[in-house]
Amino acid sequence: MIGRRKFLNLSIATFIMMSSKETYAEGKIIKRYKLVAKPTDYSFSNNQNLTNLWLLNNSCPGPLITAEKGDILEVEFTNLLGEPTTLHWHGIRNLNSMDGVPYVSQPLVETGETFVYRFPINETGTYWYHAHNKAWEHVARGLYGPLIITNNLNNSLGRRDILVVADDWLINENNQVDEESFGNLMHWSHAGRYGNRLSINGQFSPKIEIPSYGPLRLRFINTSNARILSFSLLNKNSLNVISIDGISCKLFKTQKIVLGPAQRVDLLIEDSSQLKSLFEVSNKEPLKVADFITTDLVIEDHLNLIDPIVHHEVPPLTSAKIIEIHMQGGAMGNLSSAIFEGEKKELRELALDNSKLWAFNGHIGNYDFQIAKVNLGDLIILKVWNDTNWPHSMHLHGQHFWVNSQEFGSEKRYFFRDTYLMDRGEKAEFIFKADNPGDWLFHCHMLEHHASGMGGVISVA
Repeated sequence: MIGRRKFLNLSIATFIMMSSKETYAEGKIIKRYKLVAKPTDYSFSNNQNLTNLWLLNNSCPGPLITAEKGDILEVEFTNLLGEPTTLHWHGIRNLNSMDGVPYVSQPLVETGETFVYRFPINETGTYWYHAHNKAWEHVARGLYGPLIITNNLNNSLGRRDILVVADDWLINENNQVDEESFGNLMHWSHAGRYGNRLSINGQFSPKIEIPSYGPLRLRFINTSNARILSFSLLNKNSLNVISIDGISCKLFKTQKIVLGPAQRVDLLIEDSSQLKSLFEVSNKEPLKVADFITTDLVIEDHLNLIDPIVHHEVPPLTSAKIIEIHMQGGAMGNLSSAIFEGEKKELRELALDNSKLWAFNGHIGNYDFQIAKVNLGDLIILKVWNDTNWPHSMHLHGQHFWVNSQEFGSEKRYFFRDTYLMDRGEKAEFIFKADNPGDWLFHCHMLEHHASGMGGVISVA
């Protein structure tokens, strides 16, 4: 059994002596952490053999990083893997030089090297960090962790603030990460690399400790490479959604939450005594993935469980600049050829010779493919058409965008978010003000889709 206390110990105690904070100019606080990436043998349960993962500070998920809105976050990252990588701070409206995208915003962190990420924190909410070089492999091996920005001075999550970090692992018969499946064109051309085991907070079927009474907050993060996860408590009570992709929203109710890769949703539970088990319900038969166990300890009163709502109103669109993005490719798709490295090639050749299968506007995307160049302050509408036979979890770095979402039942709602799950054939408008300068990646967070062409850069000059 892994309780909340043990999980937090794994997340925090592994580097408690390596984190600190000090006063910065103009009253800012510098919150410092150290992260070390290296191969680690890890157990997903007490009675299971060790599995060959790549982890940060030997922790799965990686250490919980917390800061307060207004802090300066500084993370000293050391790479002890056998190949280069970087870290991306997913959902943070970051400085471009700290965004962690190799070849776009920073050099690769080579084996044995250290890179210091240092950037201001300007919003509260649920975020995460993950490797961004060969992410389709590095994330699948375990290089990620939660990042929570709070409004309280000690930056800690109280006993009524519960993380649910979900991941989808492809484990072979020897209980090891299935390395032979990396780069498999079947995965890359279809839904992505799906796993056969689901972990919650780094464990298979954990028991999560919660208070025996009163309200609490559940923060869900889908760190899967490609799997869309649906969660339910399978009781008669509907779920109270209070935050999406780190941005607080007006509370609304739903029967289940659907999370594309990299998406986050926070729930407010009115009475923790009603929590029994957590189920993944994307298949015909619900799969129980965790149990909640209550404690009889005296629990502090709930404070700041809900972040203040910052109203993000959709602006008037009369002066907006429109950028069309036509997504094509994949199995059973309508892409017969595309431009790659300046040359038009047939899809068969692209797939067999270059492992490229997806395109934006007839171009195979990569880090040097520029989708558009816009001016600082422009109001932008990305008119995105998912003209494929597969869903895509579309992520825009460095910005949040408004989207009229159909992710929560039949009623559409405008949400301000950083990752949107598009159904096949769907057309959507991503609306944002280009107020963060730099070169920003726009890509599918089904990580195999990104690697095989579904990505490009929007430059804010």
